[in-house]
Amino acid sequence: MRTIKILLSFVLATTLFTSCYTEVHVDDYVDEPTISIHQLLNSYELWYVDINATKGFGETPFLQKAFTISFRGGVVYANNNIVGLGDNGNGFGIDIGEYDAYNMILDVEHDIDGFSTFDVFQVNNNTIELYNPDNDTSYFLNGYNRNNFDYDFVFYDNIHYFLQEYEAWEKTYTSEFGAINEFDNENFLAFLPGGNDSEFWSSQDVAGTNVNNLQWDYTGVYGVGDVTNNMYLKTLTLDYDFFNNEYFELTVINDGTIELYHPSSETVYEFKGRGYIQFLKTADEKGKTKVEKRRKFKKQRVDNPRENKRV
Repeated sequence: MRTIKILLSFVLATTLFTSCYTEVHVDDYVDEPTISIHQLLNSYELWYVDINATKGFGETPFLQKAFTISFRGGVVYANNNIVGLGDNGNGFGIDIGEYDAYNMILDVEHDIDGFSTFDVFQVNNNTIELYNPDNDTSYFLNGYNRNNFDYDFVFYDNIHYFLQEYEAWEKTYTSEFGAINEFDNENFLAFLPGGNDSEFWSSQDVAGTNVNNLQWDYTGVYGVGDVTNNMYLKTLTLDYDFFNNEYFELTVINDGTIELYHPSSETVYEFKGRGYIQFLKTADEKGKTKVEKRRKFKKQRVDNPRENKRV
């Protein structure tokens, strides 16, 4: 995670990540772009995928997983992970495939998901629509350059995805102060994807146990919440099946370490991520390949108001 302190953060927080397309009208579109599709795609370094603005019931997998997309010299780049956001690929992310563009049509050959084609519409000066006629679904992308893109906001607005990017989190520190409580016995946590509220596992195996050998003792549902007027502090609630909820204040120390403050006992814990999962690595790369584990979820689905027909 790269910490970026810029004066435009507040403006971005109120404009970049707010869905503005619930009622898009044909008149809102630039009918005849004055630039070519190549110039349009390259007019911004990063295209933020506004998942909540999506129209239609289908899914295009590589867009469903990406936080940002970039088009550079025939190669498609994506930031699919929160870990390393802003640093991976100099901010562009990883190479995920190739593209060709012509006559306001974009063809993408993804390294894993294969071929997808889109009609491209310029909505306004910094927004484009990618309409996939094969699944009748539109994705809306907001354009930014790396020097004015608020990586920090994206990171902290998607902490629940960050927690899912390690196979397990190992407790590495417990403060000497604080009352003894049942959570003292939990040494490992794992966060599984599943929408807004997701499943977590916990284990009391001894510190240093290999992730592959962990025995998960408890299962429950977890939720991540915001703290008013503090973007950098979150809440984490672990809903155990066998005893009461555990509530924490969650602080990110770095890309691989989190701090959990337990208000009821006033104990501070630190957990380190074990087994980093890089989403959408190509099949021939070494290491773990996780393709279908996670999807970004939008808040609601609505019918596509545009019946685009390719001529």
